Amino acid sequence: MHKNALKYLPIDEMHVSKLNMRHGRKPPNIDDIYPSVLKSGVLKPMLVRCEDGKWGVVAGRRRLFALRRKEKETGKRQEAPCVIMQPEDDAAAVEASIIENVGVEPPTEMQQYEAFARLAKKGRSVPEIADYFGVDVRDVKRILALANLSEGIRKLYAAEKIDASTIRALTLATKAQQEEWLRLYKDENEHAPMGRQCRAWIAGGAAITTDKALFNIASYEGEIANDLFGDFGVFASADGFWEAQSRAVAERMDAYREKGWGDVTLLERGAFFHLWDYEKRPRTKGGRVFVEIRHDGAVTFHEGYVTGAEARKARKAKASDAKSDEPKTARPEMSGPMADYVALHRHATARAELVAKPAVAQRLLIAHAIVGSALWQVRCHEPRTRESTRESVEAGAAASGLEEARVAVADLFSEHGVRFEGVDQNGDDWRLCEVFAALLKMTDEQVMEVAAIVMAETLEAGSATVEAALHVTDAKLGAWWAPDEAFFELLRDKRAINAMVADIAGATAAKSVLTDTAKAQKAVIRDRMKLSGEDARSSWLPAWMATPPRRLVDGAASPPADQWGRIARLFEASEKPAPAKQAA
Repeated sequence: MHKNALKYLPIDEMHVSKLNMRHGRKPPNIDDIYPSVLKSGVLKPMLVRCEDGKWGVVAGRRRLFALRRKEKETGKRQEAPCVIMQPEDDAAAVEASIIENVGVEPPTEMQQYEAFARLAKKGRSVPEIADYFGVDVRDVKRILALANLSEGIRKLYAAEKIDASTIRALTLATKAQQEEWLRLYKDENEHAPMGRQCRAWIAGGAAITTDKALFNIASYEGEIANDLFGDFGVFASADGFWEAQSRAVAERMDAYREKGWGDVTLLERGAFFHLWDYEKRPRTKGGRVFVEIRHDGAVTFHEGYVTGAEARKARKAKASDAKSDEPKTARPEMSGPMADYVALHRHATARAELVAKPAVAQRLLIAHAIVGSALWQVRCHEPRTRESTRESVEAGAAASGLEEARVAVADLFSEHGVRFEGVDQNGDDWRLCEVFAALLKMTDEQVMEVAAIVMAETLEAGSATVEAALHVTDAKLGAWWAPDEAFFELLRDKRAINAMVADIAGATAAKSVLTDTAKAQKAVIRDRMKLSGEDARSSWLPAWMATPPRRLVDGAASPPADQWGRIARLFEASEKPAPAKQAA
């Protein structure tokens, strides 16, 4: 996406772009932004691109609807400030739409799927999608699994006519099973299985048809029931089919090995071969054959792939011209139970040594918090709030200070050849060790800098922990925050507003405007903040933002003050003298 000058464009030449994340959805709720648009128009530029002779709105759908409503009510032609994108930059447009929309309202799974699928088609890998938008790789894979669904089922899910457990089950179904399920759903006299029943139906409820057989049907000795039209048959015995199918799969695997494929891997029956978990490799460079077997009997041979973990390991390894004489897949030298025995004893020793060496344990703990593992689940703070609040926080001094510290920590890791982009929690064991090794090379002071960033990124907003952190750090919020437009826009309780007037202008002034509108009383606060000289209150903070925070209205609930009240005594020195020791 290129930076372009701001242009004002008429809204009657605009439509919602198909690349907009919420394209095709029901009209949005614009009640919260319409009063501002009616009064002042659209202030934040919309992101548009030329599409079929008109301007497609990539980001700014709600603003467009608000302007349409204003044009209808006032009868005046409306224009909007716009930044024009390059028309060929589809991937950047989808990214911009997602960033714009997830901050306003959490998208549904189907909205995420449609956006992520467009990015995937434009060449974005699963890790790139996850990293760019700050979501877990596993969540992206789960969303992309909806690609296995037929269009009819996806439409039902988007319309919220199918529950989550049923849609999870249907992602495991073959296309034929999905069509059969849709037929049952639409038939007034039939019942489509839902939830657990749907999963059981997919796993074993459907008959196995003869078109799934790899073997010669003429030589099959079991019973086959043909339909009335003779188009296909159904195996009367599932066990008989699987016995014959297994022999045919084994013969195919042997044939691949005879052709020079070094490894042919048979997946568990019912396990999916997800393309995003593998990378294409020719046979000469270690590519393998993966055999996918579905519960309905279908078998697919995927030629020339390696797992994602193998591909990452190969990229990290140093290039070597010498080829090893050892076979690529060596026979294990210990049985499964013996491997378990050795692993658990090594595990016990590692735990004992970590307890004896706290400095090493601390670094490993931080590495786990950054990368994650099968036993660790740590998430970054991801605000789900209105746009004005998000913009206010991002523009604040505190956010800038955090970003500077994050860059400094990234530089520490760069010195050791390791990438750091904050808490990513991809659970990759190799990545965890990479981060751990870098931490071991750092000084204690540098490790504490990393720990501080990790803690800051994973601190839960609105929690008592925030108040505890402010308490023990003796934080002065005035050094990081001052009342801004977003604060005054959200300030609506007249009791609280009048209390603020009393705080900044005195009780007499507060009583004189007690019956005035909230807008008029907020004007008093604004004016007093702008005064110069002895009456200036440029450093004034509302009681909610003080340390400790205070409630403005007696008996009213006040989240920060209530949270502070819960934890303050835990961190304050007791004023009671310690009990005297009694003589023995």
